[in-house]
Amino acid sequence: QVQLVESGGGLVQAGGSLRLSCAASGRTFSRYAMGWFRQAPGKEREFVAAINYSGGSTYYADSVKGRFTIPRANAKLTVYLQMNSLKPEDTAVYYCAGPLANIPVKKTMVTGYDYWGQGTQVTVSA
Repeated sequence: QVQLVESGGGLVQAGGSLRLSCAASGRTFSRYAMGWFRQAPGKEREFVAAINYSGGSTYYADSVKGRFTIPRANAKLTVYLQMNSLKPEDTAVYYCAGPLANIPVKKTMVTGYDYWGQGTQVTVSA
């Protein structure tokens, strides 16, 4: 059974930084792409970033490009979301996600992912 557990959310001022972590278990982590999504109140869940199985390829939503990065540490079974220059519009619940089978990093649809963490709240104050 695949489990994904996020941590690292919190309250930060605009312009600040946070690093989210997602610890995976239940399958061979290094064989699969991983993604981060977010959902703000009253809005649909949206794609943020994805990384391929080896870490050699990444893809970002235009809204976070240049501010967020998605490194992974396969030996630690962990994927991260490093968020810099945070804006109030980044406020949302952030979810880590994994696919049932390997997928391209540019597959950004929520339905492309099968395993989800419980989410971690990120709040950016103005």
